[in-house]
Amino acid sequence: MLEGKAVIGETDMLQIMQQDALSLAAKALDAFDVTDSTEIARFIKKEFDRVYGPGWQCIVGRDFGSFVTHCYGCFIYFCVGSLSILLFRGASLGDETDAAPFSTAMDAVKA
Repeated sequence: MLEGKAVIGETDMLQIMQQDALSLAAKALDAFDVTDSTEIARFIKKEFDRVYGPGWQCIVGRDFGSFVTHCYGCFIYFCVGSLSILLFRGASLGDETDAAPFSTAMDAVKA
């Protein structure tokens, strides 16, 4: 696993879900090379789909920005070392009552 502790930048998840996300990230980093962002993202996404139901999206990398619409209570952006992870359950734009937009940038959180 990468050196250092995970640093949460933004989240609206329940604490238990946050811990699951961090735990799965640690497992993924143990199982895959840190340069294999796609496999890390796939691992985290599939586990969240399995445990919390379908519709999860995961982005992993060192240099990305985003602006996503997500279901309320289903968003976390965190960093482990120099690697950033964005995990969220998508929401349609017509579902404004359960959706909240979030913007992320690599500069927002420094590990």
